[in-house]
Amino acid sequence: MRFSQRQTPMTGAVVIVTGGARGIGAKTAELFSARGATVWIGDVDADVAATTAAGLPRCRAAYLDVTSRSSWERFVADAVRESGSVDILVNNAGVMPLGAFDAESEATTDLILDVNVRGVLNGMRTVVPSMVARGHGHVVNVASMAGMIPIPGMVTYNASKFAALGASLAARREYAGTGVSVSAVLPSAVRTELASGVPLGNGLPTVDPDDVARAILKTVRTHAARTSVPGWVAPGWALVDALVPEFLQRAVRGKVDDRRALTAVDEHGRFTYVQRLERQSKSHATQRDSEATP
Repeated sequence: MRFSQRQTPMTGAVVIVTGGARGIGAKTAELFSARGATVWIGDVDADVAATTAAGLPRCRAAYLDVTSRSSWERFVADAVRESGSVDILVNNAGVMPLGAFDAESEATTDLILDVNVRGVLNGMRTVVPSMVARGHGHVVNVASMAGMIPIPGMVTYNASKFAALGASLAARREYAGTGVSVSAVLPSAVRTELASGVPLGNGLPTVDPDDVARAILKTVRTHAARTSVPGWVAPGWALVDALVPEFLQRAVRGKVDDRRALTAVDEHGRFTYVQRLERQSKSHATQRDSEATP
């Protein structure tokens, strides 16, 4: 079956969603599944991913470490063997540690960059060549408005999301004319575990995972280069950044407390996520060390 770049039918499509065990990824898997697609959830939390997949029709789950090319190759090979060629890839997996940049450990920096940037690149490298060979396919990279708006307390996270957006736009141009489109989705603050313990609202647009999932699904129809959630945020910020002097921006950002990731995090409310991040960071550091050993 060949899919038009203008209209990708959902029924019968094979979709990969990374980081699909919970949050945005789980809601995205749910929406694609409800529209007749076969969905493969990839996540390092394989047990949680399996539970999520069990509640959805035509949905499977398997372990996937997005930072590892070999893990990607095994995951995609299993998906293709059981379900056929991949039509849509949603690179959603991400991590969001918060805190002062000069206090960030090397292991945390590595984790952020490897998951949020290398994970996106690995996914495209593994899946896009077969899409090009078939002449159709769609990739959605879930970046963030942090890929456009710098935020104190999120220096490396900002860097990773700027990179994810840049990679998406560059890949979109590189594969133009092949039948493969690449889109970036940029959510504002999302009510998920990643934002746990962080005061939301107060000038910061806040959305639910369902809102982001609907935007991801919409790109299959529109093939838009960049979609923010809410839709007005990216064009609004671009206008502000182009026209408003920095000293005025600083004054407004001070009023809405843009330093809350440094000064107002509820450590108790964020404890569960931080513990999971620490486990993942240690595991990732061990893996990097073993790969570096001759």
